[in-house]
Amino acid sequence: METNQTINIRLFHTNDIHSHFETWPTIVGLLKSKRELATGKGEATLTFDIGDFVDRFHPISEATLGKGNVELLNDAKFDAITIGNNEGITLSKGELLNLYEDAKFDVLVGNLNISDEGTESFSKPFEIYEKNGVKLGVIGLTVAYPVFYETLGWSIKDPFEMLNNILPIVKAQSDIVIILSHLGMRDDQRIAEQFSGVDIILGAHTHHLFPNGEYAGETLLCGTGKHGNYLGEVLITVNKETKSIINTEASVTEVHTVPTYYQDEMTKMMLANLMRLSKGILNEPVAQLPSNMGVNWFKDSPLLKLLANALRQWTKSDISILNSGILLEGLNNGLVTKGDIHRICPHPINPCVVNLSGKELLNVLNRCEDKELTHLKMKGFGFRGKVIGKMVYDGITFVNKDKKRHLKKEDLLINGEMLDLNRMYEIGTLDLFTFGHLIPTIRDASHKRFFMPEFIRDVLFSALKDV
Repeated sequence: METNQTINIRLFHTNDIHSHFETWPTIVGLLKSKRELATGKGEATLTFDIGDFVDRFHPISEATLGKGNVELLNDAKFDAITIGNNEGITLSKGELLNLYEDAKFDVLVGNLNISDEGTESFSKPFEIYEKNGVKLGVIGLTVAYPVFYETLGWSIKDPFEMLNNILPIVKAQSDIVIILSHLGMRDDQRIAEQFSGVDIILGAHTHHLFPNGEYAGETLLCGTGKHGNYLGEVLITVNKETKSIINTEASVTEVHTVPTYYQDEMTKMMLANLMRLSKGILNEPVAQLPSNMGVNWFKDSPLLKLLANALRQWTKSDISILNSGILLEGLNNGLVTKGDIHRICPHPINPCVVNLSGKELLNVLNRCEDKELTHLKMKGFGFRGKVIGKMVYDGITFVNKDKKRHLKKEDLLINGEMLDLNRMYEIGTLDLFTFGHLIPTIRDASHKRFFMPEFIRDVLFSALKDV
């Protein structure tokens, strides 16, 4: 409670919305209500988003290249954001540079640099906000994926090295230090352990939920899960004379339990208008199909065979490997639009080439034919489907595959020739398999080349134009 000797400041925060706009009108309504209550008590407020607000799985984000998302943040009166990997590496460099040109909030990223001389940055490392005489230094940091950022033409820096440089500057100007961290829970804990003087870390990336915050040493860690399921709030009570923190209280509001009358009607109208605009943009014709092209996640399908062949041609590889779950459904005969392609292939997944020896390729193919992988249900690493599904190949012929539980080199023909265990092969595939534990041999390959900013749906788009 604020007294004559104290000042209250409220922080509101969201993270990892991923363009799940179902709860956005309620979040905006809650923000308006909570800000009004705070103002009535003489409390100052700041509102932040901690990245991955844009996700191109959604038609609005795809059609507007994230600019519709920026309009929503403007309308909701956010003060500052940092970017996540979905903003950083699913847009081309030019698209990211232009994304925030109409933003009415600060974009804070302390570890992403523009190497092009004369190019104006879309962000700054930190900002100092003065509220009721209290100075709050806010730093933004995003997760570093050097290979992907460098492929797109960016210079991404280690967030810990950059924080080591930025933090003393911010501390010298601030009473309270806050980090908007799209680094993940473990790195947030590591910052709290390694750096003194960080008061609050508003977290993201690993979709962690801290209902009442968690302390790591003297630092309060916060996180609101994902997809707009929760709105985060931190009440900071400050000594009026010394400007030092007396107390912090972190909480979250479960958005799905909030009464419907909190939904902001203007936001609902704005979303409806953005959706109409996006459908119009995505209605661009691509192809006229003479017949249906179906998709089955567990059987051979013509559309998947077309895509596998197109992926091999696109990447100029010896063979291609992709999973049938990459296409959510097939296409009917008649007109096919950009929106249709986006609907059946919404993933922000890039084509890539991996170099493997014949021995490594044999290991990969045995893993690919594992039924456990075929039926695996998953989300993440850009995959927005339901199951991995059976693998689809181009350039590979199996000899008596149905009779084999474990493949040997004589069971495989690569472009008509028996697999050579000592030869190096170029495999066109999906960046999905370079992460995690799906196919360890691909993940651990020493040579990978990513095609960016193209998505796998761009390969399908190109293939369908030639049908």
